[in-house]
Amino acid sequence: MGLLNLSDFDYELPRELIAQTPAKERDQSRLLILDKDSRKIAHGKFSQIIDNLSPDDILVINNAKVIPARLFGHKKTGGKVEILLLRKIGANARIWEALITDARKFKPKDIVYFKDELLEAEIKEKGTEGKVILSFNTPDFEKVLPRVGKMPLPPYIKRMAEEEDCDRYQTIYAQKEGAVAAPTAGLHFTPALLEAIKAKGVKIVPLTLYVGMGTFMPVREEDITKHKMETEFYEIPEETAREINLALKAGKNIVSVGTTAVRALESSAEQTADGWQLKSECKGTDIFIYPGYEFKIVKNLITNFHLPKSTLLMLVSAFAGQETIKSAYEEAIVERYRFFSYGDAMFIK
Repeated sequence: MGLLNLSDFDYELPRELIAQTPAKERDQSRLLILDKDSRKIAHGKFSQIIDNLSPDDILVINNAKVIPARLFGHKKTGGKVEILLLRKIGANARIWEALITDARKFKPKDIVYFKDELLEAEIKEKGTEGKVILSFNTPDFEKVLPRVGKMPLPPYIKRMAEEEDCDRYQTIYAQKEGAVAAPTAGLHFTPALLEAIKAKGVKIVPLTLYVGMGTFMPVREEDITKHKMETEFYEIPEETAREINLALKAGKNIVSVGTTAVRALESSAEQTADGWQLKSECKGTDIFIYPGYEFKIVKNLITNFHLPKSTLLMLVSAFAGQETIKSAYEEAIVERYRFFSYGDAMFIK
């Protein structure tokens, strides 16, 4: 494979196709069905995903729960400050890595005030690209956070988070708090749809990848192979690994709900005498999947439509083929699909 240029993953998207709100009903989003071998495309509603799953498939979901990670505060001088929490540092609930507006104007020991000065954060360290380490002034910070924080909607959603987003920017199976963005391919499932999928014979197994900066950090290198992913942490339970390994041995399909689940699964793949197997583990990953990558675990993928030049677009291009994805995106634009986090879905088989 030749040089992989960043410009190869660019495309023109009409602004009005960037979804600003979720579909009225989760499972009534549209679904583009792509056969990556024949390159044939079909169209339907997400509720029809069940017709594309086979009994004995394993459906892997990411049960990470988004925290209200967007905080608005002010300096002592009154200047406004916006903070996006990225991850907790160690076991201390009050120490966090975060992005802060105008980071260059801050220095260690500066204080940011929140919510009528009931909450404060001291800048302990400054990093690169706007990152800082913050120490909040209460050990109960995680209990206080829902009162001061807002859902961290992506910047291409041009509105403030509303009450509806507290529900709709979470999957219905979100359990493990710590993500700062939703695993959006899972937003389309309803309780009834999941129950129908189980009744069909599909086994649903969870893992957790705490979605963070690694997922949405922009690629700045024209030669994409030079891009370095930020580490994100994931957990694969023993039962999940056991079910997937039994399925792999039996030649069954592993269907990943979203690119974040793909990254966790592929990070934990190990080659054994019986072929590729999945390890149960809890660790960090900086895996970067782009065209040329050979998938070890995942056979089918449910995903949304991703931003131009993003690592997520590169991952789906690796999964289905660069030209195949390019054609599918072109058709989605012609057919007026809704794009990005609150947009429509694609099933790649």
